[in-house]
Amino acid sequence: MADPNSIVFATGGYDHFIKFWHPQDGVCYRTAQHPDSQVNSLEVTPDKRFVASAAYQQIRMYDVHSSEQSPVYVFEGITKNITCLGFNSSGQCMFSGGEDKMARIWDLRGRPQQCQRLFHVNSPINCMCLHPNQGVLVIGDQSGTIYVWDLTTDHNEQLIPEADVAVHSVHIDPDAAYLAAVNSKGVCYIWSLTSGTGTSPITLIPRSKISAHHKYALKCCFSPDSSLLATTSADGSCKVWSAADLSLRNTLKKSSEKWVWDCAFSCDSQYIFTASSDHVARLWHVDHPTPIREYQGHSKAITCLAYSDVQR
Repeated sequence: MADPNSIVFATGGYDHFIKFWHPQDGVCYRTAQHPDSQVNSLEVTPDKRFVASAAYQQIRMYDVHSSEQSPVYVFEGITKNITCLGFNSSGQCMFSGGEDKMARIWDLRGRPQQCQRLFHVNSPINCMCLHPNQGVLVIGDQSGTIYVWDLTTDHNEQLIPEADVAVHSVHIDPDAAYLAAVNSKGVCYIWSLTSGTGTSPITLIPRSKISAHHKYALKCCFSPDSSLLATTSADGSCKVWSAADLSLRNTLKKSSEKWVWDCAFSCDSQYIFTASSDHVARLWHVDHPTPIREYQGHSKAITCLAYSDVQR
């Protein structure tokens, strides 16, 4: 069994490797091969036993505590690139989406693990997130549509913040008060969430629209305490916003940094990790302009990271 107090930090990208790091000293202690595909997305399972990767036509699960190069499990039967994935809080289900325009829910309780449900959208899927109530899945696609899929009733609502402008990332804060989405124009949209009663769907009320970046926005992520929102971009920055009033709190940027593809907060909401096209991952304090630590070892762009230090 995995140590519930352990820290898992992994990065992946265009060089076809997944690297595991000691976040406190920047040492890479394991490199796993990821053949035949770049790494599109990484997620740590809730029990911290596995890191899952989204790849071309496959999802691969690597044992965090093994030195094996090969994945423990491989999920196949998908025709195109898988762009995003995640888990419910129990770790019994996994969701994924990709260029085949299909959102999938996988049952992980049996062997072999099977795709349990499918949801078809009209354009390639770029991003997904699960509502903290575990019953609603939010999906963003290349056409600019956001789908709010109620897993209990199978009802879905659609939002189009701006037609034909790709939505690259969606996230709901842990308090389930807000939904954030960013698009290829660098705009961040925020909606207030109102919980439905009984079989009534969750309602989304437009709250704000901010020009977060002057180039592609790639990721949005609320902090674990719901007080901060981070956005990353092709402009080379990760910006930290106050969730309360959407004022800009800090801009995290290195002069050498290219696209910042991904980010993740520490569980105390005081630190943030970023992944960049300059082959480097970085650790920052949310209030300081310069990085605390750099993680170097990839030979090409780092497009995704996974981090978990949650104490269970």
